[in-house]
Amino acid sequence: VSAESSNGYNSTQYAGRKFIGIFDDMNDAINAAQEGYKSVRAMTVEQREKIITEIRRLTREEAHIMAQLGVKETGMGRVEHKKAKHLLVADKTPGTEDIVSAAKTGDNGLTLVEMAPFGVVGAITPSTNPSETVICNSIGMIAAGNGVVFNPHPNAIATSNYAVDLVNRASRAAGGPEILVCSMKKPTMESAAVMQSNPLIRLLVCTGGPGVVKAVLSSGKKAIGAGAGNPPVIVDDTADISKAGKDIIDGCTFDNNLPCIAEKEVFAFRNIADELISVMLKNGAYMINSEQADRLAEIVLVDKTDKKGNVRKIVNRECVGRDAKVILAKIGVNVSDDIRCIICETDFNHPFVQQELMMPILPIVRVDNIDEAIDLAVKAEHGNRHTAHMHSKNIDNLSRFARAVETT
Repeated sequence: VSAESSNGYNSTQYAGRKFIGIFDDMNDAINAAQEGYKSVRAMTVEQREKIITEIRRLTREEAHIMAQLGVKETGMGRVEHKKAKHLLVADKTPGTEDIVSAAKTGDNGLTLVEMAPFGVVGAITPSTNPSETVICNSIGMIAAGNGVVFNPHPNAIATSNYAVDLVNRASRAAGGPEILVCSMKKPTMESAAVMQSNPLIRLLVCTGGPGVVKAVLSSGKKAIGAGAGNPPVIVDDTADISKAGKDIIDGCTFDNNLPCIAEKEVFAFRNIADELISVMLKNGAYMINSEQADRLAEIVLVDKTDKKGNVRKIVNRECVGRDAKVILAKIGVNVSDDIRCIICETDFNHPFVQQELMMPILPIVRVDNIDEAIDLAVKAEHGNRHTAHMHSKNIDNLSRFARAVETT
């Protein structure tokens, strides 16, 4: 183990095997990715699909290794859940089947529409889903004939670069170039800035927090950003409460709530709230009282002062993605490993409702009717237009919420 990554993990090799496609300098990485782009651009769709098939195979084969490495390096999430995410990426990420040509004919002639690559894509990846994001990005970008250079999150360099190496090993095994995608030995904000300004980078893709996504979207280049959310859940009195309670806990605790699509706050009709909480408690939840919730909020949210002297609350990185048991211990509550979620009743203004925590902490707010539920849920989502959930059998209620919240 060397001190090359910020967490002391070797970002250039694993078990003595040297990673392929890892560079000291971002410009060198971009130039190598440009050569990879030239190679993949010249390939037939069938040749690209052979590489993608091999990426999928290696991802399935090495899913457990990457899951373990991700948890060890970042300290976040659960190995079995990260393994499931890698298998999902391997099986479900669209490949060349999405790159379909279309022809239209009419009185005035024929139009042929063909999908063309951008060129070299610059991708910034997160610490929450590091290797999963690298592989998902790579499959889609290679399918379209692009080259790729990554600037991974500093807290997940080794895990991210393992995935970069996997993609390159797959390319070599399938008859493609040895270096198809590239990354940095030690990525920084400066290397990200070099990526954003380099003329060879034709498209930027960013998965991360609000700051880095905003920077990419403001770069002046074509950009795709996947940023923060704060997904609300509404449970009305027509829902299957037993299913809703279990599903919400399963979703909120998946990889310890790291996915930005996971349930973050619940708005439950008053007449079914007690039953919903009872079901949650039977499915691995532990309920804390309001005093404990306030104490916990002081720990999991910390003050940050910006350049203008304004103070705001941000999540405590030491708590993000940690097990419920570990978080509860910080307020002197000791529980068994069976406890996977911390629930509490709060009012709408509580920081647990307003902040995306990315921890297995789930506030529950009681509401009187669908009008109040929708109003509060839309406000809690903060206009991110990211994700929202609802458990109901009332089509009118479901439709109203969908129209109001405007998310996936």
